[in-house]
Order: sequence, then structure tokens, then C-alpha cells
Amino acid sequence: MVFYFTGTGNSLYIARRIDKDAVSIPQVMRGQERTFTDEAIGVVSPVYGHEMPAMVKDFIRQANFRSKYLFLILTYGNRYGGAAELALRFCRDCGKQPAYIHTLLMADNWLPAFDMEEEKQKDKNVEGQLAHILDDLKAQKHEISTVTDSDRAVHRQFLQSAGQMPADAWQHLIRVSSRCAGCGVCEKVCPSGSIHVENGRAVHVPGGCQTCLACVHACPEKAIGLTVPEKNPQARYRNPHVSLSEIIRANGRY
Repeated sequence: MVFYFTGTGNSLYIARRIDKDAVSIPQVMRGQERTFTDEAIGVVSPVYGHEMPAMVKDFIRQANFRSKYLFLILTYGNRYGGAAELALRFCRDCGKQPAYIHTLLMADNWLPAFDMEEEKQKDKNVEGQLAHILDDLKAQKHEISTVTDSDRAVHRQFLQSAGQMPADAWQHLIRVSSRCAGCGVCEKVCPSGSIHVENGRAVHVPGGCQTCLACVHACPEKAIGLTVPEKNPQARYRNPHVSLSEIIRANGRY
């Protein structure tokens, strides 16, 4: 049994490669079931600022995993920042003990720092990394990805930078331009219900935003952007193995 959170398809693709019947965390969180039983249970999640999104943390915190083998796969795009150690610490604080935590380098969809056209061209050996992980999971290997002092320093640097910003700055990152046609795609791909169409135009509602940028990347008019400069405002990303309809099924409200 595998659970996943996705904004632009990377973690969805990895989750499906592990378990073709992988389950969307946003859909689970809209229901009541929190007890899950299987021989092995996994969570596939992106990391933002080296940590799992708030919704994934809420899911892990609330879940009762009845399994002898709990594993986490953390997808990231640039700097690892000790994500495995941070995830392990969080899980232990929640009374969970993962046997296996592995990171997986993929395209980075963080628009302020990366040009999506350039990211699409990079060969990050995703399939090679995934093959190694699949072998480990088949053998139910016990291993936590190595974290170095340099990784920890990267995360400390991030926290220092973030500490100079307003506490709710991440909740005000999304802007909607006059190009919005009110098509509603943004609302359908949002995992947290933080954007909706009102009077023919998308409206972003701060508070529960996961900062996954699903709405920005999926907008067909490129009418949704950021309140900070982007490397390439005309370039957007979705995992090449995942369709828009699959992200809508993962995150949409029914």
C-alpha cells in the first residue's frame, strides 16, 4: 500500500511505479479512514524547503499504520538538505518508525530558482535511482539515506533565510492575472482547496496552501504566477509520464 502527494506529477509517477494502485493523500484526508493495514506501507512525497508538505505531515501524524515495514520516498529537485533525517525525526515524534527512507532526485518545479525548459532537458537518472529503490523495497531493506554536516548546513541556511520573511509569506505567493479565463483547472488540481473560481476568475485563498505550485504549472493561460520573480514565466512543468487528468483525479474534489 502506497500513499502519495503530488503537485506536478513527480511523486505520483514514482508512487505508481511502486504500486499501480497508489492512493492520493489529499483524497484520504477528505475522508474519515485513518487506519491502514498491509505487509508494507509507503509514503511518496516531495520535499519543500527540505521537509514534507504540511498535508503529508498531517496524514502521517493522524494515520495508524498496521505494518511491519514502513517506508518513505522523498522526491526533490536540487538541494537535499538532510530531508531524510528531518522526515525520520518527524515520524519518530509522531510515534512512527520508518524502516526505510530514500531520496530521489527529479526535475525541480520551484519557479523562482529554476527555468522549467532547462529542467526538462536535464538527465537526473530517475530510472536508475528508481530501479535501486525498487530492489531495496522488494528486499524490505532497512536503510535511511545518509545525511552529512554539509546537508544540515544547507537546511540551517534555508531556515535563516526563511526566518527573515513574514511568518505567512508562503501563503501569499500565488497571484492571478487578468488573463484568467475562469476555466477552473487550477481549482481541480489544487490538493488543499486553496484556489477557486469566483465570478469568472480564479481566487487564491491563503491559509491552507501547500505551496506545491500545481495551480501555476497547470494553468493553460499562464494566468497564474508568483508574487516573486520567476526564472522563466513562460515555462511550466508536468512530469512527462503523468497527464493533467491524472493530477486532477489525485487532487480534485468530487
